[in-house]
Parts: sequence; C-alpha cells; structure tokens
Amino acid sequence: MAAGITAPLTTPDARYIVVRGRLWRRSNPSLAPHVRQALVDELMSARRAVQVALRSDDESSLRQARARVDAAKLGLGERGPVWWTDGTPDLNRHMARNTGYAEWYARVEKDQ
Repeated sequence: MAAGITAPLTTPDARYIVVRGRLWRRSNPSLAPHVRQALVDELMSARRAVQVALRSDDESSLRQARARVDAAKLGLGERGPVWWTDGTPDLNRHMARNTGYAEWYARVEKDQ
C-alpha cells in the first residue's frame, strides 16, 4: 500500500471489506494472480470509461462502460454467485451491524 493509505477493514472470514459500516464482497481469492490482475485492469479501465461517458452525456457509451464494469466485477467474484462453498448467504451491501458480523463489528468499532 502507498504511504498514508490503510488497508480496508476485512471480516474475520475474509469474505467482505467494511466501508462506512457496509459490507462489500471481496474478490475471489482463488483467482490466479494474472487473471485477477487482468480483471482489475479491465475494471479500472471500465470505470474511467464510465466517467468519460458521464462527462460527455453519452448514454450509449455509458451503458457499454457500465456493462464492462459489471462483467469485470462478475469475473472477480464481487457480484453474481458467491465464491465460497459452505452455503452461507451473500451479505453484500448489508450494514455489518445487521448481520452475523454485528458482534465482531461492534468490538472493532469500539477499539477504533
């Protein structure tokens, strides 16, 4: 990580990061490093394309760019079917305090 940037808070099972109290699904850790990097590169490129389309008010380009973002996130495992196999439901976008992580998160918040 670059100086001054801290790693995001990660749930004990490493399935989610927590941003402002909300759970966000992490990438599938079983992806090969080169596959993961290619998907991250595409995601960043697609996000830049979204910004360009928004600035130029180009609805067609915006739809295409957002589809690219979605495809990259699906490939990374951040959207779509969960990458874990134990049957635990997906809690993506849920507030940590309203999930099975509530006690853990309360302890972490108290310690910060």
